[in-house]
Amino acid sequence: MPENPAPTPQQIADKVREGMFVNDRASKWLGMQILEVTPGRAVLSMTVRDEMLNGHDICHGGLITTLADSAFAFACNSYNELTVASGFAVDLLAPGRLGDVLTATCHEVSKAGRTGVYDCEVINQNGVRIAVFRGRSYTVKGKPAVAG
Repeated sequence: MPENPAPTPQQIADKVREGMFVNDRASKWLGMQILEVTPGRAVLSMTVRDEMLNGHDICHGGLITTLADSAFAFACNSYNELTVASGFAVDLLAPGRLGDVLTATCHEVSKAGRTGVYDCEVINQNGVRIAVFRGRSYTVKGKPAVAG
């Protein structure tokens, strides 16, 4: 009987995408959509809704940051090793407005041992850069991000 071949890196990333999103209540609540997850990379989008606007009638910066943080989470967990944020920095460059479709693209800059660095860029539907985000990750060795 032939042995089952080991899953490809993309198959692992797909499994993580599906398994993590099932329980990601925050990202779902904000209406985020996962556009792509590949090893070390993720792209998510979110439409700015009325309840996301602050007192200046622009998207709350914390919600833009949450979109980038979610893309970061999918990118750094894409190898199916439980990985959490150890910190991040974000620069808000332009406002998000009602109806804007914001897209966060996150990619791995460095992964060595238990730590990683990931950069994310958030743009609107017109390609205007809304924010840049750099996340630092910590991997818990021996624990999968998703079971099975």
